[in-house]
Amino acid sequence: MNPKVDIYVSKTQKWEEELKKLRTIVLDCQLTEELKWGVPCYTFQKSNIVLIHVFKEYCALLFFKGALLNDPNGILIQQTKNTQSGRQIRFTNVREIVELEPILKAYIYEAIEVEKAGLKVNFIKSTALIFPEEFQNKLDELPALKTAFTALTPGRQRAYVLYFSAPKQSKTRESRVEKCIQQILNGKGLND
Repeated sequence: MNPKVDIYVSKTQKWEEELKKLRTIVLDCQLTEELKWGVPCYTFQKSNIVLIHVFKEYCALLFFKGALLNDPNGILIQQTKNTQSGRQIRFTNVREIVELEPILKAYIYEAIEVEKAGLKVNFIKSTALIFPEEFQNKLDELPALKTAFTALTPGRQRAYVLYFSAPKQSKTRESRVEKCIQQILNGKGLND
């Protein structure tokens, strides 16, 4: 048991009991416990297998290569449509974890076998970004904006385009673009 994880668990008041139970289950599978990205992460021969994280409405086990796991119980969840590899199992109380313990261990052992076999997730290359009309108009109107935007990393560009494209109303898309112009000109990403 890693003392850094002890501190993390004790500070996570809402989910403390659930985290303690998940931690016991994962450690029983002979994984190494670390604190990565500020959350408990469990590795096999220095490769990430699973982590435990909390959200407002649930806590979860996240399998790094969950897309490669069999899911006969239908409990693995793809967090977002853009998540290609990771899969979660979500919990809202300790009872759910206790009931699923043998199944959770089976999934963890399968994840270890996936790692031992050297299996890799075949990532789908992201398709070309489709700019909403409101953003394209601004890029055409302001050459400095276009230069600044193309200088951003592909991930930052994608985040902006997804953010600008999300609203159904043109007025809202325009408003989002306007609010982000200075941030783009400053070379910052959406969440920087």
